Amino acid sequence: MYTEQGHRLSLITMNNPFERIVEPLDAKEPLKKFFNLSKLEDVRYVILEAAVRNCDEFLVKKQDVENILNWKVMQCKNVEVPFKPARVILQDFTGVPAVVDFAAMRDAVKKLGGDPEKINPICPADLVIDHSIQVDFNRRSDSLQKNQDLEFERNKERFEFLKWGSQAFKNMRIIPPGSGIIHQVNLEYLARVVMDQDGYYYPDSVVGTDSHTTMVDGLGVLGWGVGGIEAEAVMLGQPISMVLPEVVGYKLLGNPQPLVTSTDIVLTITKHLRQVGVVGKFVEFFGPGVAQLSIADRATIANMCPEYGATAAYFPVDDISIGYLVQTGRDKEKVLCTKKYLEAVGMLRDFKNSSQDPDFTQVVELDLHTVVPCCSGPKRPQDKVAVSDMKKDFETCLGAKQGFKGFQIAPDRHNTVIKFNFEGCDFELTHGSVVIAAITSCTNTSNPSVMLGAGLLAKKAVGAGLTVKPYIKTSLSPGSGVVTYYLRESGVMSYLSQLGFDVVGYGCMTCIGNSGPLPDSVVEAITQGDLVAVGVLSGNRNFEGRVHPNTRANYLASPPLVIAYAIAGTVRIDFEKEPLGINASGKKVFLKDIWPTRNEIQAVERQFVIPGMFKEVYQKIETVNESWNALNAPSDKLYTWNPKSTYIKSPPFFDGLTLALQTPKTIEDAYVLLNFGDSVTTDHISPAGNIARNSPAARYLTSRGLTPREFNSYGSRRGNDAVMARGTFANIRLVNKFIDKQGPQTVHFPSGETLDVFDAAERYRQAGHPLIVLAGKEYGAGSSRDWAAKGPFLLGVKAVLAESYERIHRSNLVGMGVIPLQYLPGEDAMTLGLTGRERYTIVIPENLKPQMNIQIKLDTGKSFHAIMRFDTDVELTYFHNGGILNYMIRKMAS
Repeated sequence: MYTEQGHRLSLITMNNPFERIVEPLDAKEPLKKFFNLSKLEDVRYVILEAAVRNCDEFLVKKQDVENILNWKVMQCKNVEVPFKPARVILQDFTGVPAVVDFAAMRDAVKKLGGDPEKINPICPADLVIDHSIQVDFNRRSDSLQKNQDLEFERNKERFEFLKWGSQAFKNMRIIPPGSGIIHQVNLEYLARVVMDQDGYYYPDSVVGTDSHTTMVDGLGVLGWGVGGIEAEAVMLGQPISMVLPEVVGYKLLGNPQPLVTSTDIVLTITKHLRQVGVVGKFVEFFGPGVAQLSIADRATIANMCPEYGATAAYFPVDDISIGYLVQTGRDKEKVLCTKKYLEAVGMLRDFKNSSQDPDFTQVVELDLHTVVPCCSGPKRPQDKVAVSDMKKDFETCLGAKQGFKGFQIAPDRHNTVIKFNFEGCDFELTHGSVVIAAITSCTNTSNPSVMLGAGLLAKKAVGAGLTVKPYIKTSLSPGSGVVTYYLRESGVMSYLSQLGFDVVGYGCMTCIGNSGPLPDSVVEAITQGDLVAVGVLSGNRNFEGRVHPNTRANYLASPPLVIAYAIAGTVRIDFEKEPLGINASGKKVFLKDIWPTRNEIQAVERQFVIPGMFKEVYQKIETVNESWNALNAPSDKLYTWNPKSTYIKSPPFFDGLTLALQTPKTIEDAYVLLNFGDSVTTDHISPAGNIARNSPAARYLTSRGLTPREFNSYGSRRGNDAVMARGTFANIRLVNKFIDKQGPQTVHFPSGETLDVFDAAERYRQAGHPLIVLAGKEYGAGSSRDWAAKGPFLLGVKAVLAESYERIHRSNLVGMGVIPLQYLPGEDAMTLGLTGRERYTIVIPENLKPQMNIQIKLDTGKSFHAIMRFDTDVELTYFHNGGILNYMIRKMAS
């Protein structure tokens, strides 16, 4: 059997050398089979099973299977193995550029004489629209409707384009806006745990164009984030080329204390695993402590896997996982079949039975009883702070040197107070004042225990006479409609609303940076006092400039703590010694007086979180949005590009592409566009938030007749390369060593002028000068953002030289044909005496090999070597083609 692309379906091929281990799951259904890996005497199931099932001696070879079977030896030998996941999942910020690329690839294949409809997903893909909605309205009963109306007004053209894509491409399903957050929808609805496809049972697995795809690992579905470019290749039938990973076993022991939340546990694990060092590794959780965690708790821990740096954070399936499938309304017959398959292949785990513990590269432990309530911040998710230390820690950060834990505020200004008026009343702001408090993000809104905990705390707070100051931007953006359902049915929604936490939308919202504007008087007060104002959110990322440009400090916290800090109005409070507030009767109310226990929360959860809720919400998820249903989309298989559009534009990536390969050339006399330190994130490289009015992107949009109100966000403009190129390195918190202040600017060395980054790059391009970027450790950390590679490519960046890379970003650079170079061990810009003002010649040898050392010559006469981080032969193939998409076009066209 063949696909439309002419690829043999290896799932049912007779050429599979492992056909001998295929057998029926049930003798009564002989056509429903599975690959019984117990006959290979191995338990590393998901990756091994995919290799065995897809083994065709072409894309997946028998030797690949042998390498996985020999994992104990091969894990440290940089061995490349292919992996074909069962599914792909995308959100709209990455989904729009993916559909744009597919549409442009069809055009390119046609120009090269091929069949354009060969560009069609083979691997099933779900695209969840969850990144577009913004908190424009809050603290009012109609906030949800008003925000959704604005979402459609701003994004109608993007939504029409996505609807066209769902009709033009097979195997692509769209989950309309207003449905929830991608990872929560995946957990509660899309995930199968076991696939039943083409007559075979096999483990569900997924890659997604969002780094928090790992959330579904908590249910026992192996998943991780990949670059949008790599995901597009997977959709077209290519396996992921990955280095066989080391697997760190994380043993959980004990029981959590009564006042501890799953958020506290994940922030503790994040800091711990950052210290252990798990970048590029898989983490698998085991031990009796796992049995004390619900699936929602496990999903919270798995969700923040990118923040502790691992590729995946896997919780094997156990009876609690099976119970979750029943609780969330999955089909009972399918659940029974799922359990039967897992038992047959030895994948159903009993965490209390140590004889089932697998072999690991390394084992680390955490006693859950040692976890205390905590937050993380003020600038990174791994910087955990115990709640009892928050006041002292923030005040230390105020005066500390500018950095991840410092704002460098002069001591005589630590107690600056700025008075302002809001809605006719007088208020004061100072350093540490909370101006944003958001219950947001799939990390926590997928977890009934912390959401109901927030609701119960709100109920007690209202009962105690506490309020939230009206200028604080409070919001509640659930990850699915189920959350609203059980908050309402349990009777706590009204209390959340009374404190200002009304439902403002279903989507990422504040967590992705769609926090909307703050009141003008608040912004003026912050600016006047140069105040370090604070955002507190139940999200997973708090990098500088991400949440809001006016909140320099941002703390990740559990939903109950978000409400607590909103009531307090400041993070400069010691909850153990100081009251949250004083009610109208003059009584001091402390946090301990209103904090719900785990037993209280679990009692409410057992009563109100029921299967019927999930069934009712999800059975109509694809049809309930009337605005989406009313959209008209063209039916043509080739997209008709509108030259007037500022949202959707045919990208220039394939201009001039020919069937013949071009030999890679040495990069001669490149200038350094930017010189960075450590931890430059994809938010710094390609921000997703608002477009500043004085930016190159704003000038471009203004020239196209748009007003600032119509700019929307960078994330929403990812279908237009002209905007995104101008938005590259446009983060207002960018720290470039060539400039003595934060901002999206650099030095154009031929003229000596300081310019916006895009304008400098454009001058270099016009003069024919190639560019490189210098960076420190963890370059490209954060979101799996393909525009963080596409943008630099369009600016003329040929290579990046860094001390280390975040895994997904390095992959994205490879996918765009940008060379990721890494300093040799023990070397960096400082030890080599690099200032960034030199010109660099990067010598490209004729016979390239994975991870080979290459020579870099400077115009000063000095030279040194660096590692070319093409880690596999497949990545070198992509580089020779000028990127992965060019490779796919040539493959389809020929």
